[in-house]
Amino acid sequence: MRGAFAQTLVQLAEEDERVLLLTGDLGYMVLEPFAQRFPDRFFNVGVAEQNMVGLASGLAEAGFIPFLYSIAPFAVLRPYEFIRNGPVMHGFQVRIAGVGGGFEYGHNGLTHFGLEDVGVLRILPGMTVVAPADHAQARNALRSTWNMPGPVYYRLGKDDSVTVGGLDGRFELGRVQTLREGRDLLMLAMGSIAIEAVEAARRLTEQGVDCGVAVVAGIAPAPTADLAAILARVPLAITVEEHFVNGGLGSLVSEVVAGHQLSCRVIRKGVEDLPRGISGSQAYLRRANGLSADALCETALRALEKRRP
Repeated sequence: MRGAFAQTLVQLAEEDERVLLLTGDLGYMVLEPFAQRFPDRFFNVGVAEQNMVGLASGLAEAGFIPFLYSIAPFAVLRPYEFIRNGPVMHGFQVRIAGVGGGFEYGHNGLTHFGLEDVGVLRILPGMTVVAPADHAQARNALRSTWNMPGPVYYRLGKDDSVTVGGLDGRFELGRVQTLREGRDLLMLAMGSIAIEAVEAARRLTEQGVDCGVAVVAGIAPAPTADLAAILARVPLAITVEEHFVNGGLGSLVSEVVAGHQLSCRVIRKGVEDLPRGISGSQAYLRRANGLSADALCETALRALEKRRP
């Protein structure tokens, strides 16, 4: 997604001279197309994410549209107060790109895991939060939100080759993208882990389970109406996210079920505890936290067995 982000940002900058790009000394082999095409609109502020947000707030107040680029925990957690006090409180058009949400920087250890970003940002009034499932959706999400009022956070994956079957790049803020309907259960996925949910649904279908899949890429503002409508049609929903189980998609879906008094049971699949002392590939960490397609299938089958009379 980060490659699609950089390419699309170059196109937007060609169309609108207000578009700027700031990085916290990251993005090598990714951001060069922008830096070379617009050297006077590219700023490497160094390892100073708080200052980067402060600088972006001033630039936005002056009429520019600055995009900030860093690894997810550094883009969100380190400058969190600056995000709240600047872009959020003043409604500035600051765009934050957090790359590698979840376990994509798994080999770098716990400090580089992006497991809280969506949870802490979606509670801020006026903050738009977007977590695309693949590079095609990331491109369309950026295109449709780059010039909207207020701040925007993009949770981007590193992969620019894998696509989610049935999604076809669809994105509309405030809407849920349904990939397939299902009567027995519905898997709702946020971000690049949607590929695991799709594979799990395929395997469940082979075992006679009618499993639906939907992607929730626009987290804030919440697609409440769409969620309420699709959750009212199924007895069981499983949320899938490479994020702490609290605060993200699972919490959002539970809020909708409670607020609309729906009878749908919700099982939240995410990271339940700090993976202390563990590092490794994204695939390994997904398996270790029960987020692989195999683990999702097992969760669904156990839940459906309990529902039988």
